[in-house]
Amino acid sequence: MARHTQSKTPEPDIGLATPDAVLIDASRPGPDTARREAAVRELVRRLNPRLFRVARGIVDSDAEAEEVVQEAYLAAFRKIEQFRGEAAFSTWITRITINAARMHQRRVRPQESYDTVTEDPVDSSNLLTFPGLGFERPEAALGRAQMRALMEHAVAALPSDMRLPFLLHEVEGVSIRQIAADLSLNQITVKTRLFRARRRLRASLEAELRGGFETVFPFDGARCVGMADRVVNALSKAGRL
Repeated sequence: MARHTQSKTPEPDIGLATPDAVLIDASRPGPDTARREAAVRELVRRLNPRLFRVARGIVDSDAEAEEVVQEAYLAAFRKIEQFRGEAAFSTWITRITINAARMHQRRVRPQESYDTVTEDPVDSSNLLTFPGLGFERPEAALGRAQMRALMEHAVAALPSDMRLPFLLHEVEGVSIRQIAADLSLNQITVKTRLFRARRRLRASLEAELRGGFETVFPFDGARCVGMADRVVNALSKAGRL
């Protein structure tokens, strides 16, 4: 009588619903190159918006931010074996991106000092409030593209020591405690910088805002795919894929 051997459960396909933990394991060096490439591409797709905004919070242009994010991906995937899961992968690579952006700024602005903001008392009564996505008049909806450009210009004009905490907190929803840990600052400093950023933005934006900051510095579509292509190609050339 023939014995039936139990077939091994196949690995789940890499796709939109694949858990981060599976993607991270699949992105480590191994014999299945195609699977690793798919995992890297999906991680890049998921992380692009946050990492681009983090980089853009420090550097002065979109082009520089893309360069920084690509450097961060390559650094992270080249040493993926060092990731032990003690923190979330997004936290780990966010810190790599912050370091890459700061190194970039030191290269292009070697004489500029960093993190020298003077603490001011925080007056909560003057904080800028941001209306949510409630009722929106048709004329306001038609102007969302122009409004996004206005917000991006105003946020880009903030000093980087205010811009990065602002983007992390208001756009990505990162807690003040986590921002303080990622930037090696105390929480009072983070709160102060958020207050200063809101105070600078208040006069020019409060009358214009009809939506949130989720549209600021987007990184999707062809740009997202292009980033994945560049990361995969660089990893392949380096023999890391």
